[in-house]
Amino acid sequence: MKKFLFVTGKLAAEALERTLQEMNPDFAYEMAVMKISVAALMPIPWIAKHLEPPRDCDVIYIPGLCEGELAPLEEATGIPVVRGPKDLKDIPFFFGLQQSREGYGEYQAKIFAEIVDAYRLSIDEILARAEYYAASGADVIDLGWPAQGNFPEVERVVAALKERDFATSLDTFHREDILEANRVGFDYLLSVNGSNLDLARQLSCQVVVIPDFGGGLDSLERNIAQLEVWGVPYIIDPILNPINFGFTESLYRFYEMRRRHPKAKMLMGVGNITELIDADSTGINALLMGIITELEIDYILTTEVISWARGSVREVDIARKLMFYAHQNHILPKHLDDRLITVKDPPHKHYSEEELCQMHQRLQDRNFRIFNDEEHIYVFNNQLFIKGRDVEEIFPQLGVEEASHAFYLGRELTKAALALRLGKKYIQDEELRWGYLDEEGAAK
Repeated sequence: MKKFLFVTGKLAAEALERTLQEMNPDFAYEMAVMKISVAALMPIPWIAKHLEPPRDCDVIYIPGLCEGELAPLEEATGIPVVRGPKDLKDIPFFFGLQQSREGYGEYQAKIFAEIVDAYRLSIDEILARAEYYAASGADVIDLGWPAQGNFPEVERVVAALKERDFATSLDTFHREDILEANRVGFDYLLSVNGSNLDLARQLSCQVVVIPDFGGGLDSLERNIAQLEVWGVPYIIDPILNPINFGFTESLYRFYEMRRRHPKAKMLMGVGNITELIDADSTGINALLMGIITELEIDYILTTEVISWARGSVREVDIARKLMFYAHQNHILPKHLDDRLITVKDPPHKHYSEEELCQMHQRLQDRNFRIFNDEEHIYVFNNQLFIKGRDVEEIFPQLGVEEASHAFYLGRELTKAALALRLGKKYIQDEELRWGYLDEEGAAK
């Protein structure tokens, strides 16, 4: 059994001991209570100088708020060092997440990210959008424009994308533009059906085949059969309809086509759902990726037009990894990757009012500590202990007049109040957690 050493300060020692005992962990542990009140104030070199770990320790865990490189502490002790969570109440979730993500990150489905109305944009704007989509996880850059609106620069745009090694698809029925772009070559055409099926024989790319307009699966089967005769490589898209306009029936079409063609490549366009419903795209994309994973669909087409769908490419990228891992391991897609939990928060624990009162009694300074639980905000120092929900009622009780201190406390209390409203975890001096949106460049 491995043995871990948890380093903490005097103020948090009792809470840490209680948390570790409640975990009933599958490892042995000891605590090193340093001669300092607040663990977050411990610099790494200071820990390295004062810590005397037991010889049989396998890993040293330090509080997540301790800043600095871990190497000096590892060199001083000869033991691997891990920076734990920022709040000791999150230690049980920290260990669960670390264990469950071994081998995580593979996926099957590739992402087509559509630049909607690309014909309205300059080449530089298109390339910038392509770079953003690729950084978000897109595998293919899809140029979209209506059949009735031609794209005069399409050949130059496709050439520019190909020069930068972007896999490229065209999302249009505009015959002349398609043939013009074919002179420089592209990778996929969305889409062909009975109205333009002959075009597929003139192209050197894979085509996405859909039902005829107003037609059903019979028309899709006819189109597939003809492409088979011609030897044209294809991807099947039975078309996902918006909610209240045949959504449930369209799910059946995808299920039925996968049953009939178990080895065929398939694509699902999810923008008809994420763009056309008054709801954040995050959870919707996760659910749709669950369906896509179960049906072993190979490609996803998504868009980021409406404001609440911004970041959809990144969300689909995260969701495809989450769902693929869960599917491959025959487990629920839960407690594996919490980045798609954005507005609310993953499971977390709060300090009880009793624990906070105990901290208050041990304090010897006038610095304010701020906490929240599911019902209240708590502010206390060695003289005051204030409990409430309304920042405008709490703040006057603090008796703070110095401007910078008042600004700081007002900012922190506002964050604590927002966390209380959304059910998020609040940690003083830390930004609230927003899932994948905290990642650099997310959802720009």
